[in-house]
Amino acid sequence: MPQTQIIGIVGGVGPHAGLDLGRKVLEQTRATVDQEHLNMVLLSWPRCVPDRTAFLLGQSNDDPVPGMVCCVQALESVGATVAGIACNTAHAPRLFSRLIATLRSSGSGIVVINMIQEVARFIQCHFPDVRRVGVLATDGTVTTNTYGEVFSREDLTSVYPDVQVQRELVHGAIYDRTYGIKAVSSPVSERARAAVLAAATHLLNDKGAEALVLGCTELPLAVSERFLHGRPVVDAGMVLARALVASVEPERLKPFDMGA
Repeated sequence: MPQTQIIGIVGGVGPHAGLDLGRKVLEQTRATVDQEHLNMVLLSWPRCVPDRTAFLLGQSNDDPVPGMVCCVQALESVGATVAGIACNTAHAPRLFSRLIATLRSSGSGIVVINMIQEVARFIQCHFPDVRRVGVLATDGTVTTNTYGEVFSREDLTSVYPDVQVQRELVHGAIYDRTYGIKAVSSPVSERARAAVLAAATHLLNDKGAEALVLGCTELPLAVSERFLHGRPVVDAGMVLARALVASVEPERLKPFDMGA
């Protein structure tokens, strides 16, 4: 029987992160032949969506919300019934709430999954003893406390890097135009990977985080480890991929395996 629901992915934010989310949807799906995989549409329009962090920090007046709305509507126009945005910063309340409100006022029926909420539920489900969660993310996500607002409702505490670590290690690893992941994605530069690992060590060993969230969809391109310093690493993109599969055909969702 043909699949009646179609997964849509807003890519281009950044472009490699969108491809990575699509790959993770495939990886999290039970399938032994082509036809058992789920119907999926990836739309990558990087020139349509201005930088989310620059807007949130007041460094740019280019609002990314209209572009994100355009992308979601384009996905819906080709049949997508549920969508995920391959960008954590896009889920900052100042952006995501306006995105949803604009879609609803236009009569859109597509469901846009909130990645941050899914990460909180995922941790509660699979790591119920964890309370202090280290978050590696863009300056926009950290400054708006996007994870902290959601985590606090789930009795979780967000732990962010110190200002200097955030500026010199995390921001540089993502945005630097000579070695950052947005500039050098395939493969990621050794300098970017080393910076992310150093920031992770800071959160886990110096700040007492009991688990670590890779809260920028570029970061898993640099760090694929499932554990660091004996504590779990949660890839927000992988969590979103699982939520997309579950929303369409839950029987196709693979069991979660931390070691796989």
